Amino acid sequence: MPFSDEKAFGNEDHLSDSDTSRLSESMACSSSDSESPRDSFTSDSSSKHASPVSSPPKTATLDEIMSTTRNLSNLILAHEIVANENFHMENTDPPKNSLERKVKEIVHKAFWDCLESELKEDPPQYEHAITLFDEIKEILLSFLSPGTNRLRTQICEVLDVDLIRQQAEHNAVDIPKLGSYIINIMGKLCAPVRDEDVKKLKPTGDIVQMLRDVFHVLDLMKMDMVNYTIQNVRPQLQRQLADYEREKFQEILEKSPDALSQTTKWIQQSLKYVAEAKSEENATSVNGVSVDNLSPTLVLNSGFAKLLDLDYDSAVPETLITDDLRILDLKYKLHQVKLVACVCLITQNVMGSSNTTAFIEQVKDISAVLLQGISSRNFNLKEALPALSTKICFEMNKSLTERDLPPLSSDVQSVLMGQICSLPEKAHPIYNLIDKRTQEYVTTFLCLPYPYKRVPIIPGGLTIVRKEMEFIGFHYANIVNFNKQVYGPFYAGIFRKLLFSEVEGGKAEAQA
Repeated sequence: MPFSDEKAFGNEDHLSDSDTSRLSESMACSSSDSESPRDSFTSDSSSKHASPVSSPPKTATLDEIMSTTRNLSNLILAHEIVANENFHMENTDPPKNSLERKVKEIVHKAFWDCLESELKEDPPQYEHAITLFDEIKEILLSFLSPGTNRLRTQICEVLDVDLIRQQAEHNAVDIPKLGSYIINIMGKLCAPVRDEDVKKLKPTGDIVQMLRDVFHVLDLMKMDMVNYTIQNVRPQLQRQLADYEREKFQEILEKSPDALSQTTKWIQQSLKYVAEAKSEENATSVNGVSVDNLSPTLVLNSGFAKLLDLDYDSAVPETLITDDLRILDLKYKLHQVKLVACVCLITQNVMGSSNTTAFIEQVKDISAVLLQGISSRNFNLKEALPALSTKICFEMNKSLTERDLPPLSSDVQSVLMGQICSLPEKAHPIYNLIDKRTQEYVTTFLCLPYPYKRVPIIPGGLTIVRKEMEFIGFHYANIVNFNKQVYGPFYAGIFRKLLFSEVEGGKAEAQA
């Protein structure tokens, strides 16, 4: 499932035909192509799955827009079923006092009041009630598996609409008997979690109330069936999801040729960032590093690592829309981990030789608790940090006193609180150091071949949050590796377009 043919982090230096071939081959994950990996990357005939279709702009029709929307919805749903083990469907009611809820209540009340008035007529009018019995029959039949022919026949015979209508015409229909039969069948077909709900159903003479209760439980049973089906289809989806997502995205791309615009910008930004980093390493100008000497895998992994940066505020690449919320969750987790690491490092520096491992663990726990909810819109980091720094000073003095050591002076406490409270500032040296090392760690993790036989060595300053960093790295690497497997051909097409155009542009400038 994950992308398993990546090279080691330190060995990605040059972009050659073999590099791009491996990128296209390993990302495509399609053994049915008759072309070689090199041809798949360089040949225009193989660009169907690797790059956007070059065509003049045209106005999309309503049918094309609706088709694209359906494909995207199906793609997101299938991905969510596989990626989220806890994914399930549930009935949702509109919020209280909302217009939608009021309209729903008015319409439902009008329907049941109308039915009740018809049944109270002399003679009673059973037509709407018969329609409801027919709907109940169809719902019960939908719960049956293909092999239950005997029960299917029995339900059709007992809830025969034509027979019930004839009985109603002669005022001989036995509603309580029908209700009792329906409740009995529901008890046989429902999930164990619905046993109590079915037991509460009573085939009383109040037909309207009985039908309302029956439909309420049937709605719950239908949702149980949907979730049961999701559980059964998940293993099959896992085996076919990569090909399915790639096929659906290709259909979207054919109807919307600009569907990779944000992805292209994201890769361009990563190219620029990696080129600048290489230039700094070589102590040369940015122009001293040619983009054709950059490994696509390194550039792509760097781009993925940048997505976890809290300052990254560009639109999410189209190829990652299915994992947008999961990435956002990991981004805030990583931000919290970085802050905790900074607080621990500041505390260690202030305490010096008086520092103990147990106390730093205590500082870590305190910081993690007080920084919970950092992903919430209502969370105010500038208010949380002063409270955290005050708590750290209190616990530090308490620890020193218990060991018969002098407490911190007011000046030292002021320095400690000032360093912690200023963590959100962009020029904070400790936060910038931790931020750089976490990014290097994540990038290194993304370069590990799957399955992971080892994890990267934790950089200095992050030892205290080793488990949290490994958790984030493992989960993010799974997301990234599967994303490469699905969208690798599209990334390869973008790299071919960007890198080769850069090379040609550079040659033209040199000739000029």
